[in-house]
Amino acid sequence: MLIGQGAAHAEGEVVEAAELLGAGVAKALLGREVLPDDLPFVTGPIGLLGSKAGDNMIRGCDTLFVTGTSFPYSEWLPDEGQARGVEIDIDGRMTGIRYPMDAHLVGDSKETLKALLPLLRRKEDRGWREKTGKDVEEWNAMCRKRAGQNFGGTINPEAVAAELSPRLPDDAVLTADSGSGTNWWARHLKLRKGMQTSLSGTPATMGPGTPYAITARFAHPDRPVIAFVGDGAFQMNGMAEMITVKRYPDRLSGPAPFVFCVFNNQDLHQVTWEQRAMSGDPKFPGSQDVPDIPYAKYAELIGLKGVYCDKPKKIGKAWEEALAADRPVVLEFKADPEIAPIPPHTMAEQGKKAAKAAVRDPEGAGIAVKGARQKTTELAEHLPGRHP
Repeated sequence: MLIGQGAAHAEGEVVEAAELLGAGVAKALLGREVLPDDLPFVTGPIGLLGSKAGDNMIRGCDTLFVTGTSFPYSEWLPDEGQARGVEIDIDGRMTGIRYPMDAHLVGDSKETLKALLPLLRRKEDRGWREKTGKDVEEWNAMCRKRAGQNFGGTINPEAVAAELSPRLPDDAVLTADSGSGTNWWARHLKLRKGMQTSLSGTPATMGPGTPYAITARFAHPDRPVIAFVGDGAFQMNGMAEMITVKRYPDRLSGPAPFVFCVFNNQDLHQVTWEQRAMSGDPKFPGSQDVPDIPYAKYAELIGLKGVYCDKPKKIGKAWEEALAADRPVVLEFKADPEIAPIPPHTMAEQGKKAAKAAVRDPEGAGIAVKGARQKTTELAEHLPGRHP
C-alpha cells in the first residue's frame, strides 16, 4: 500500500485494510502523519528520500494499492505491467496518471475504504507481511549505524535527526524545507501517534520550512513545533522570518518548544549532489557555496535563544537545551557537507556519473571515503535490493 495526505483522516481504515491484505504500508512525504512509524508494517517514505524497506516492498509487489496521494515519481513505482493497481483519489482526474491502474475508485479515502473493507477477504499467507517487517527492522538498524558514524570529529547530519527522534515531545508538529536535511527528516525521525508534519511535498521548493512552522505555532500555540531547515533556505527567508517570530512573543513564545534547526554546511547540498549524480558535474562553488553565517548568534542578537553545536558528542545535549528553552530557538549544527543523501537504490548510470564528478570535485576525496563507509553499512545489513 502507498498512502498520502488524502488519507489523513482514515488511519483506522488504512490499518484495517493492511491487516486484511497482509500488506505493508509506505508513505508519501505529505502522508507521513497518517500512520505512526512504530507500526511494524509501516515502511516509511518512498522515493529518492525514502527507505530501503519501502523501496523493496513497492518495487517487488504484485499488487499496488494507492490511496490519497498523487506521488509523482513513477521511477520509484513498480515497473509498468509488473503489478495490478487499485487507486483511491477524491479527484478522478488524478487516478491512473502515475501508474496504470486496474480499478479507479473516486472518492474520499475514509469513506471509500469503509465501503471497500467488507468486500476484502483476509489473506492467510502472511509471508509478505513478515518479509516487510524484517526489512523495516534491518532498515532501522542501518539508519542507526549510519547516524552513528563519525568522520574526523565533524557532525554527521544524520545524527542530528537520529538524536532528536527519541526526544520528540508528544503531540509535536514537524516541518521541513526542501534540501538534504529533508532526507534525514524523512528517514530518521520516527513519528508517534498524534504528531503532525508538513513540507513542500508537491513543488519541492526551498523556503517553506520556516513559515510553515510559524503558521503551525500560530494555529497551535500550546504544541511543540520543530522545523528542519538548510542554511540556504534559512538565508533566503528564514532569517527575516525570525523577526516575525520576535514580533509576536505573546503568541509564539510559551512553555512548548519552538525550535528552528539549521543545518550549516555552507552548501546548497541537495542540488550539489543532484548535479553530481544526474549530470556527472563536480560541485561548482560559484553557485553552490553558501556564506557561513552565525545563525545562533543572530538569534541572540534579536532576542531569541541561540544554541550552537559543532561537536558530535554534544548533539543530544544541544537538543535538550533547545527543547527546554522558554522562548523560540535557533539551533545551529555545523554539519559535514560531504555526507551524501544516498537513495534507497542507486541506478547504475547515476553511480557512474557521481564517480565521474568525484574525480574533479573539490570535495572528491572526502565524499569518496565517507560515501564508501556509508554504503558499507547497507551491505553489512544484507538488505535485498533492486539494481537496475
